[in-house]
Amino acid sequence: MSREFVIGLDIGTTSVKACVFNLNGNVVAEVEKMNTFYYPQQGWVEQDAVEIERSAVVAVREAIEKANITKNELITLGFSAAMHSIICVDPNGKPLSPALIWADGRGITISERVMEFHGDEIYSKTGTPIHPMTPFIKLLWMKETGYKPYHEAKYFMSIKEYLLHSWFNKRVIDFSMASATGLFNPTNREWDHELLELTGIDIEQLSEIVSPTERLTGIKSNIAEEMGIMPEMPFVVGAADGQLANLGIGAILPGEVAVSVGTSGAIRQITNGFKISENRETFCYSFTEDYSIVGGPTNNGGIALQWLKDLLNYEGSFEKFLAEAEQVAPGAEGMIFLPYVNGERAPLWNQNAKGNFYGMTLTHKREHFIRAVLEGITLNLYQIGKALEKIAGEPEKIYVNGGLARSPLWLQMMADVFGKEVLVPESHHSAAWGAAWTALVAIEKVESFADIKKNIPMGEVIKPNKQTNEFYKHMYEKYEMMVKDLSKYF
Repeated sequence: MSREFVIGLDIGTTSVKACVFNLNGNVVAEVEKMNTFYYPQQGWVEQDAVEIERSAVVAVREAIEKANITKNELITLGFSAAMHSIICVDPNGKPLSPALIWADGRGITISERVMEFHGDEIYSKTGTPIHPMTPFIKLLWMKETGYKPYHEAKYFMSIKEYLLHSWFNKRVIDFSMASATGLFNPTNREWDHELLELTGIDIEQLSEIVSPTERLTGIKSNIAEEMGIMPEMPFVVGAADGQLANLGIGAILPGEVAVSVGTSGAIRQITNGFKISENRETFCYSFTEDYSIVGGPTNNGGIALQWLKDLLNYEGSFEKFLAEAEQVAPGAEGMIFLPYVNGERAPLWNQNAKGNFYGMTLTHKREHFIRAVLEGITLNLYQIGKALEKIAGEPEKIYVNGGLARSPLWLQMMADVFGKEVLVPESHHSAAWGAAWTALVAIEKVESFADIKKNIPMGEVIKPNKQTNEFYKHMYEKYEMMVKDLSKYF
């Protein structure tokens, strides 16, 4: 019996990950290459697309070598990618600018102006919040500031599109990545001409919009050789990391919510059709022709804990640092943390938001601050979840992945705050598995997206403590009032 394997290539913000899976969802090998961040000015965050493309080629080759599989045993590769990056590109596909990534905030003033005068109208049309993260706002900034690469550009691409163009000489973008630009109308699945006119670019400068199951063949021979793959092997365009993380974790049915918390975080649910919130608290990004994903991203996940760890000069491991919070009862003895140390996207959509500790006393020690920050991150996710609930209904199960999912304390906290069972996959590469499964659907190796639920190795279910859940309900009421009262001062 022949062996068959698939690769999920996840082009993240922090790193590029190539994961080799068998068809049951078990990780056979994984290789991670870290990305470099560049900060030329306050609030500017850039990456080098060429560096990331090279990392992706090496990651694929090393993953295949590590898995000890042959070229013939690898049947396809699917893409996952972080959203909201944009690069100015010349006619030959060479970058004229760095990649401005989601964390880049140079368009904050323009974003505030657009929000004030056109916020409801644009959000209602695109499902994408008005925020400096989006390529829409970045393009407006380029136009208004006379950014030289913008005026010289033949094309505009995300990092993922840049890789596809470099390897296949084709300019394509899937529904979800197009949604994340803020220039896409999910109702007709086309670029929005009015928004393009505002940014001063032509439709020919953007890529062709395709399904996530779009197959690409004919990779450049030198790239195939570098990767160590068969030149005719099909690649599949895939989708954005959020949609694929939901798919890869199994949160695809009504009532199934996915929470990812690494450096940043997000809470998401797959829904039928296009659904937006009245108060612009959530996004709605397309996934397939029929399904979208609704949810909200937070800027403040593990980054808030890392900030505290650095501030306290704690030299032990991150695991030991988090474990100190176990010494403290829920509520951190009256201390509440608003976790906006890195500005905030959902639910505030305010890059000027600031973090706050409330209720500090002389009796509070390091472990109280750690517990308070963990609870602040979790209550913020719960608040985003409440906005999501208005659109998609009350969650029944919470599927969790990301770096914080390795903390038993935090997983129990999630179950207790949400009052729901928390499920965690054995592999933390959910987006990569979602990308790999999309590729298997595209080549008709499996029948449907839904069948993935039979092929996700899951860990133990974490059940909520009813008494602690009641405590957190009252704590959340206070947290929510504080957010409302203090946000007027940001």
